[in-house]
Amino acid sequence: MKNTIRNLSLLAIMAASAPAQAQQKPAVFKAGDRISFTGNSITENGFYGLYIWQYYQLHFPNERILVMNKGIGGDVAAGILARLEDDVLVKKPTVIVLTFGMNDSRYFEYYNAPETSVRNEAIATSLKNYEAIEKKLLALPGVKKVIMTSSPYDETMGGNKNRFTGKYKTMEGIARFQEASAVKNKWGFVDLMRPMQAINEREQKRDTNYTLTGPDRIHPGNAGHMAMAWLFLKNQGLSGTVVADVSVNARTARLQRSVNAKVSGLKKTATGVSFSYLAKSLPFPTDSNTRVWENPQRQYEALAVIPFTEEMNRENLQVTGLDESAGYGLLIDGQPVADFTGKELASGINLALLSNTPQYQQAKQVAELNFQYRDLEQKLRAYVWLQTNYFRPRKMMYQDDQVALDSILAAAPKDWAVASKKDNYVEGRKKEVRAGWEKEMGTIMDRIYTINKPRERKFEIRLKK
Repeated sequence: MKNTIRNLSLLAIMAASAPAQAQQKPAVFKAGDRISFTGNSITENGFYGLYIWQYYQLHFPNERILVMNKGIGGDVAAGILARLEDDVLVKKPTVIVLTFGMNDSRYFEYYNAPETSVRNEAIATSLKNYEAIEKKLLALPGVKKVIMTSSPYDETMGGNKNRFTGKYKTMEGIARFQEASAVKNKWGFVDLMRPMQAINEREQKRDTNYTLTGPDRIHPGNAGHMAMAWLFLKNQGLSGTVVADVSVNARTARLQRSVNAKVSGLKKTATGVSFSYLAKSLPFPTDSNTRVWENPQRQYEALAVIPFTEEMNRENLQVTGLDESAGYGLLIDGQPVADFTGKELASGINLALLSNTPQYQQAKQVAELNFQYRDLEQKLRAYVWLQTNYFRPRKMMYQDDQVALDSILAAAPKDWAVASKKDNYVEGRKKEVRAGWEKEMGTIMDRIYTINKPRERKFEIRLKK
């Protein structure tokens, strides 16, 4: 323990003294990458990884990647170490994104022991197990590694539910050795915790109950997952990328600018201008449904507190040379989309904010398929959760026979976590059933990478009568 604490102190000093430029940003994913997001229940929930993948599907439609959910509810560094081989490495990832800290930093222990004592033991235990993970990862030179801090425990929101005073500070200690390890090994590093907590504290100045996590202070809702995805993409250097950026002069029928899009057939008409438009990307649609259990957040709500639209979701259209005081209609593929003044068109509009464009509707189909994919992947994760958390300590991993089923049925009435996965296991213990789920997931992803290709659209700007 003394050696571990000494190592912890050294790593903390390294993190505090390391220059910012020493941090290595995670590389942009490339075609063929197999990315494993490995973590706890926040990762198992699956939305931040799904949103990241969806961004890639829409912005880089010809570069197919695979994002794998390797989250397990309740996991800590020790649990990740135990399942690294049979859950993560067995899938041959080319990129491993490793995140932990929420559960490592303890909960009710803060009620029963001095805060400093709980913190020191929690950090030392987490570090010890992480060092064993680090050793295994160092033996994989062909795999890119990204260390990612946990989303924050929101200690500052109003109310007293799940208030574990000192937990956030413990998470900071874990984040310091995570960052130090990434710097030392020249691995990618993404900090979610501190930027998200900064947003929490900023917004809590106007509403003390605001949080990017949720009512339990621990599990982000869909808005929180959207913020996590934005931060990850931003760390990859994707801030400033546009869906498209097009500027035309209607009076001279001249193309003034075209970024990430092809414009052809530009013609001045009696009442405006028309042209063909083929973007290389699709806009990113946001969802208005509540999809995280016992968390009312909706994905689109994140846009009020993060600059995702401004930084990563701009489909800019500018039309100059029109009467700025007149009204004009925008038609795409012959269908009315929206009305603007000539002044608004000259300033530029963001088509990504218009949910009735055909390209937005196309992107929404991709999003709906992603939700179907996630539903199937959740079944596989529920099966693995039982193998890891229930069967491993009983030395019954992947036994999946009648004895295993009987054990689950007997445990379910006394264990809500087992009970919540019992019905899934009744079917999922059969290898052919799991193979069927995986096959269906592959079919869905084939469909996504078919319909995610932008199509040429006919644009017309027409004077309103």
